[in-house]
Amino acid sequence: MRLKAFLRLLGSGAALLLPAVAVAEWRLNLKPAATAIGRDIYDLHTLVMIIITVIFIGVFGFMFYAIVKHRKSVGHKAEQFHESTTVEIIWTVIPVFILIGMAWPATKALLTLRDTSAPDMTIKVTGYQWKWGYEYLDDGIQFYSTLATPREQIQGDDEKGENYLLEVDNPLVVPVGKKVRILTTANDVLHAWFVQELAVKQDAIPGFIRDTWFRAERTGTFRGQCAELCGKEHGFMPIVVKVVSEDDYRGWVETKKAGTAVKAFDPGKTYSVAELRSTGEGVYNTHCVACHQTDGGGMPPTFPAITGGKIATGPTTGHIDIVVNGSKKNPMMAAWGPQLTDVEIAAVITYQRNALGNALGDAVQPGAIAAARK
Repeated sequence: MRLKAFLRLLGSGAALLLPAVAVAEWRLNLKPAATAIGRDIYDLHTLVMIIITVIFIGVFGFMFYAIVKHRKSVGHKAEQFHESTTVEIIWTVIPVFILIGMAWPATKALLTLRDTSAPDMTIKVTGYQWKWGYEYLDDGIQFYSTLATPREQIQGDDEKGENYLLEVDNPLVVPVGKKVRILTTANDVLHAWFVQELAVKQDAIPGFIRDTWFRAERTGTFRGQCAELCGKEHGFMPIVVKVVSEDDYRGWVETKKAGTAVKAFDPGKTYSVAELRSTGEGVYNTHCVACHQTDGGGMPPTFPAITGGKIATGPTTGHIDIVVNGSKKNPMMAAWGPQLTDVEIAAVITYQRNALGNALGDAVQPGAIAAARK
């Protein structure tokens, strides 16, 4: 325990050696861990850094000493020796002990990282281009988490916020002190769910389920990002985990379930163009705007324009098909059927056909989306 305390003090105190101005906005080391395994990883990192620093100083110090003090110009003559058993033993045994000294704590930490047994709750995390989908398997809650940084900041038209590119509309909420098992997968390409302060990083691979876990020891908001290059919006799919008390978590669950119930599709209701358009605007600005732009102009030829586009102004059947099933000709057009509800798809299609410069006047009902899925 004394060694761990010394390593943490050494790691966190290194920045004090620099002027205060230099360390005001950046750090030299890892962020303070919010989990026990995170502290173990921090200590392991510091231990290895100490070992390799000592080796570096020893090897290069001896090398430079030999070069300077035993150079030919001061009268030294190179020693001639071959197959020294003593030297062979020394440079074999010492590295073995060094490797064992590093491998022992590393193996313990790795085994702990892989132990996902007996979780208090399980959350399925699905990576999409470019957002995260969360499904609370124990509480029956499901939602998507999308970048919330305004486009004005991204395009340089407005001043950058404190959490620029690290803020989302729907953060992952978990209770403090509970073991949270994370199941990761992906809908399209490789992603990676990474939150450094929680010591959790796991690849999300299409067609596979990987798992990891964390147990936060303190409340707070912890931010991360996708750590796998996944496309042009790779830098725009942050992760935000909000750790709250048990009571606050139960309240959040009840509120989330109530909100889901209110938004549930009523199969006996026919929605007006105005109702669908209002809901569809929010869906469009959350899921479609990154590629098709706020004004519907798109970025041709990869991302065609919604305004006056062949799909948005053509037959509704074709419009429904491409939104639900994606495009075979253009793989950048994802299939939104697995991601959005019938109401959301009906609403965003209606919005595209009656906004952004289009005015067809027709409404696509959720029933038509349900029929297209069959």
